[in-house]
Amino acid sequence: MPGEGTSVPAPVLRSRPLAALLTAEVLSTTGSQMTWLALPWFVLVTTGSAKQMTLVIAAEAGGYALFGIPSGSLLERLGPQRTMRLCDAVRAPLMLLVPVLHWSGELTLPVLLALTFVLGAAGTPYGAAQRVVVAEILDEDEASVERANALLQGATRITMLCGPALAGVLIAVVGAPIVLVVDAASYVVAFVLVTLLVPVARAVRTEEAEDGRGLLAGVRYLLHDPILRGWTTAIVVGDASFSVIFVAIPVLVFAHYGADPRLAGAFLASWGVGAVAGNVVAYRSERIGGLRQAAPLVLVQAAPVWALAAPVPAAAVAGALALSGIANGLVNPTLHAFLTLRPPAAVRAKALTATFTASSLGTPLALAVAAPAFAAYGSRHVVAVAAAGQLAAMSYAAVITLRHVARERA
Repeated sequence: MPGEGTSVPAPVLRSRPLAALLTAEVLSTTGSQMTWLALPWFVLVTTGSAKQMTLVIAAEAGGYALFGIPSGSLLERLGPQRTMRLCDAVRAPLMLLVPVLHWSGELTLPVLLALTFVLGAAGTPYGAAQRVVVAEILDEDEASVERANALLQGATRITMLCGPALAGVLIAVVGAPIVLVVDAASYVVAFVLVTLLVPVARAVRTEEAEDGRGLLAGVRYLLHDPILRGWTTAIVVGDASFSVIFVAIPVLVFAHYGADPRLAGAFLASWGVGAVAGNVVAYRSERIGGLRQAAPLVLVQAAPVWALAAPVPAAAVAGALALSGIANGLVNPTLHAFLTLRPPAAVRAKALTATFTASSLGTPLALAVAAPAFAAYGSRHVVAVAAAGQLAAMSYAAVITLRHVARERA
């Protein structure tokens, strides 16, 4: 069974294709994180409208949500390497168009909404393609895939910590449009790295490919596999709950911790640093993974966030977030390796895009409910509900995981 092996992981960093993927991930994610601040700031500066800024963000999220499941068919048809190249090849000129049209005086709100919608749609299969190609590069060895996931997630989280800060400095020095140009350039570099150093995946055998036919093949597989169905449900609820908690942090600081923005940043950084530390431990450990070990770790991830709902000192909040982040960093490489390798190769691309899409659907709904709830009930009450949702989701995941492990061992 995937997740229960005991072999010593291969030295994954010796793989040139994986090193290329890691470099491309760092560059493109840094650019994306810079844009995460630069694009809303650009809209605010040029229009002065928070409503238009929200519409632009919603347009990108809408493109991702609408094309998530259909993108699985594209990934299946092209293969992961070609899909990643296509995503970068489309996103680079689209991102560059935003500042170019702005400088030429031709960037209207409808045009910007269309560009960001297509940008969101163009990125939908990228994460799943990356997972598939990692499995291919490492010959589906789960221990190696876990370590590779730890590297990729650690790199992503470091860029999440550094990207917005770097963007803030660059926006102040050269302006938001130039930051968008830098993001476009990061897609170009990622395209070149993947093209030159990441091999084209091997073809799926004809008899296996029969299982992956149909637009909803990935959805059907998730629904019919009990452990994947359960984990997908837990991820939808858990990610939505965590999104509310993270959005609540600035509100919580404003209401209860002296309205100090540096403290809000420190709280967010505490979780991020903890998650990176967990990823480092997961990478360096020969075998911290396995579903049996993952079950208690997801509870450690969920339980500490209750501290945010209580009137505790700021240091306690930071410590709770750091502990949650460490557990997340430890468990995610194992979980993502399992979610990647559990579906057979013929249906893997569609199953992964279905999982990614499902995980993105709960967050907008949760935030839509949380927004008025902050005003009506206060930040701590909202955090308490979100923490309850996170704990319920992870408790469910732990139970179904332990049952699955017991059945596999019987």
